[in-house]
Amino acid sequence: MTGAPRLLVLWCPDWPVVAAGAAAGTPPAAPAAVFSANRVVACSASARRDGVGRGMRRRDAQARCPGLVVHQHDPDRDARLFEPVAAAVEAQAVGVEVVRPGLVAVPVDGAAAYFGGEAALAELLIDEVATRAGVECQVGVADGLFAATLAARRSALVPQGRAKAFLAPLSIAELNQPGDDRGELVGLLGRLGLRTLGAFAALAERDVAGRFPKDAIAAHRLARGLSERPPLRRALPPDLAVTEEFDHPLRRVDEAAFVAKTLGERFFAGLANHGLACTRLAIVAVTEAGEERVRVWRCAEPLTARSTADRVRWQCEGWLTARDRPTAGIVRLRLDPGEVVGGQALQLQLGSLGRDADAAERAGRALVRIQGLLGPDAVVTPLLDGGRGPAERVRLIPWGEPRRPVTADRPWPGRLPAPSPAVVSRRPAVVLDAVGDVVRCTERGELSYPPATVAVDGGSPRRVLGSAGPWIVRPGLPARRGLVRIQVVLEGDVALLLNAVVGENPQWTVEGFYD
Repeated sequence: MTGAPRLLVLWCPDWPVVAAGAAAGTPPAAPAAVFSANRVVACSASARRDGVGRGMRRRDAQARCPGLVVHQHDPDRDARLFEPVAAAVEAQAVGVEVVRPGLVAVPVDGAAAYFGGEAALAELLIDEVATRAGVECQVGVADGLFAATLAARRSALVPQGRAKAFLAPLSIAELNQPGDDRGELVGLLGRLGLRTLGAFAALAERDVAGRFPKDAIAAHRLARGLSERPPLRRALPPDLAVTEEFDHPLRRVDEAAFVAKTLGERFFAGLANHGLACTRLAIVAVTEAGEERVRVWRCAEPLTARSTADRVRWQCEGWLTARDRPTAGIVRLRLDPGEVVGGQALQLQLGSLGRDADAAERAGRALVRIQGLLGPDAVVTPLLDGGRGPAERVRLIPWGEPRRPVTADRPWPGRLPAPSPAVVSRRPAVVLDAVGDVVRCTERGELSYPPATVAVDGGSPRRVLGSAGPWIVRPGLPARRGLVRIQVVLEGDVALLLNAVVGENPQWTVEGFYD
């Protein structure tokens, strides 16, 4: 297994609120919250005491805290105002990496040895940030970025090699850190009874890979105190860095924003051509006077072209507006990938398109082109609607048309009880009773005899260990020709949903497989 590097993480609590308050000049102690799409993305401690929390609607938040100061989410502002904090840390330690505005990481070994230990280094950085940037912060030390981040939230210094034990009792909700987007996975694990990181870490890695979504593998490594991804064991091409020189020095933020977009796209395309994606980006700026500024951004997820451009823009804006800004304009920018992973880590599922604007835009254009070539029904997306059986409940909606359930709120007598099958199928089956006769269903909804064996698609018969049903539904059929469904559990831990038409000679069909 791959161990995790020992890191010191410095965390500024509620940074979006702190930055917004500093920009607006509001009192630091006032209850405040930052909103995006009318929902709370961050709030101050005083607002939390009044019941305000992340994800809450604006109306609900203001109802709980009438004096709430409202700020709009502005990532550019957060990054620009965080530059003095990063510079204060960099004045005492080398290798500073900005994880996101409000959070920086530092390799701890060299600096701790120089300043007399990890505790002395932590105290020094807290004082330095308070003095130079006027910001309160907390520090944590542990093996790996994830454990060190959670340690910083608790002001803990975790002994080397004890990250897994430190993480074990913590809530599974800690996996859903800002920017990680693991809310669905955390909800699924909670419903399965895995409520702590230790319980999740106890699962075998092969079971996680086979039973959970793809992002669960990285989350499982974090819960075990390991690096999020194994190291990339291949020689890297020498031409991954991207450099841009300017005839007219950059002195304004709008000029930097324009350059950042072009530079980000070039950098991303160059890595993609080699099947790579970047998780640690070094931004180097050289001024007309020969000054050099360097800042490293570490990312939990591989950078896209847009997220690369965002970080370049944020950093240039921070440099150009800081109190110790360069004495001349920027004449050269270089993007250097400090850490890369295989490009497959950046492949997004269709379910994530709504959460990534770049992916949604590219996919939308591609799907519309396919519809233009093959017709509107050539590209469809599934929608869960009303119905009696699993196959009936899935409607296929052509791409671009409104996705609204039409019949989900109807009663649907004869509807299949929960749970629904994991896989929907249409495979023939033979259902026999104990004496070898085909099991049939009478018009009263009774089976002729209990099922004893089931053979699927010409395979060998398997013994029935248990069964439920029958349930009769008549979706448009005459009363004497209804459809009957039964659930069976076969030897070998196989569970099936079977159906057949009521009558003397039924043809049984496997309608679904249960996981």
